[in-house]
Amino acid sequence: MSQASHLIKGQDAEQRALLWLESQGLQLICRNHRCKQGEIDLIMQDQESLVFVEVRFRQGLDQALTSIKPAKQRRLIQAARHYLSNMRDLPPCRFDVIALAPDQSPQWIKAAFDVGS
Repeated sequence: MSQASHLIKGQDAEQRALLWLESQGLQLICRNHRCKQGEIDLIMQDQESLVFVEVRFRQGLDQALTSIKPAKQRRLIQAARHYLSNMRDLPPCRFDVIALAPDQSPQWIKAAFDVGS
């Protein structure tokens, strides 16, 4: 798969995840927050909580879920800290995962990991 093809599939997966999360009542705050520490696919508002969402698309949901290794979690946490560094009042936060696979409903794992894990 070419890099361009991979990016298009990633963008499609993020759009699918975004629409699904919005249908669940979340509101988009930021898409593809990038900094030197890493990238956060989606930053959403879920009532009072700020939600950092990692979107994973694989051939199977199990593959999507197990693809977020500790190093990736650390990069996501560092990127979230960067995003939060400009905020005066810190809201409750969590890290969610949306796992997507062809021809399957999205699987939403709320609070998939936290800063202590």
